[in-house]
Amino acid sequence: MKSSRVVVVGAGIVGASIARDLARAGVDVVVLDRSATAGGTSSSGEGNLLVSDKGPGAELLLAQRSRALWRDLPRELAEDLPTDFPDLELEDKGGVVVATTPVGAASLLAFAARQRRAGVRADVVGLDRTRELEPHLTDEVHAAVHYPEDAQVQPVAATEALLASARRRGTVVRQGVEVLAGIRCGARLTGVRTSDGDVTGDAVVVAAGPWSGTVAHRLGVDLPVRPRRGTVLVTARMPHRVHHKVYDADYVGAVESGDSALQTSSVVESTAAGTVLIGSSRERRGFDERLETRVLAQLARKALVLFPFLADAAVMRAYGGFRPYVPDHLPVIGPDPRLPGLWHATGHEGAGIGLSLGTAELITDQVTGRAGASSAGYAARFAVDRPTLVPHLQEAA
Repeated sequence: MKSSRVVVVGAGIVGASIARDLARAGVDVVVLDRSATAGGTSSSGEGNLLVSDKGPGAELLLAQRSRALWRDLPRELAEDLPTDFPDLELEDKGGVVVATTPVGAASLLAFAARQRRAGVRADVVGLDRTRELEPHLTDEVHAAVHYPEDAQVQPVAATEALLASARRRGTVVRQGVEVLAGIRCGARLTGVRTSDGDVTGDAVVVAAGPWSGTVAHRLGVDLPVRPRRGTVLVTARMPHRVHHKVYDADYVGAVESGDSALQTSSVVESTAAGTVLIGSSRERRGFDERLETRVLAQLARKALVLFPFLADAAVMRAYGGFRPYVPDHLPVIGPDPRLPGLWHATGHEGAGIGLSLGTAELITDQVTGRAGASSAGYAARFAVDRPTLVPHLQEAA
């Protein structure tokens, strides 16, 4: 299908990436967001670009493709944007995953072996090398794996840069505009009714993060995207003592779990500003924004298992956000067969920043008919009507 005008709902990093990629392909794009750009999930994450937490399969393939696109992005943006535009703070810091128990060690080493067979750099390191990578790490290390491909970016700066690049090619970004309903011509979606008038287009792409289910419902379909709450502690600035993204091996299990109850695991990393970010938590409790001491206490206690020196660190603040959760733990990327003209790019949960560029490439390939990554064979795994999601579509209906 060749589309000359596309309406993108959501100005977070996924929507920004899609707008830029479509604009580069010559498409007229309008981006709508009920709030500010990067005002939702994108502003409340840690900026992770990870392959270390993904097992073999479609999501890992998308992560690997996205990681390649992230490597090229700074050079591409330098050609697009003024020299004084804020830096992306893209840092190829790598990751270190640590098991602090014998059981965790066995699981970690088996997981890393499967990843290596899928092309991931997952280097098992001994205690001496682990100490070189992270001198202040706990002595209670039963196994460690170094992931040199992991990286971090400043997500708000990246979102703004992607949108600025899209604007340079004619994209219109409208903030404070809420989508209220769809516009149809026969059976086809041809635009949206908003709080600031109608916006028409040949296609509508919903990239509204955890609010995508609400937007999809207003347009006429049900999509089982739900908010999954996460909380992060931020320390005061200190000398740089954490050199990679470091997390406990149980983090992968928390990511893959569908349990609605609170789950926490140790994730620790430094920022360019000198603070230390401490996560992570996952809990499905709707759009409840309250910060709770029970969650903060678990995060702090588990971080001390990895880095005992944090016992003397002052906590400067804490913040939370909502990840877009889908029951089968895969993003929803592509056209909706129930409503021609509607496309989805959502459900990435905590991986949206890292997967944003690959997601944009898939959407642009599909919307414009461009030959590209969609022919790689894994695009169908993200389809709305995939077998693992169909039962949940029926539940949502």
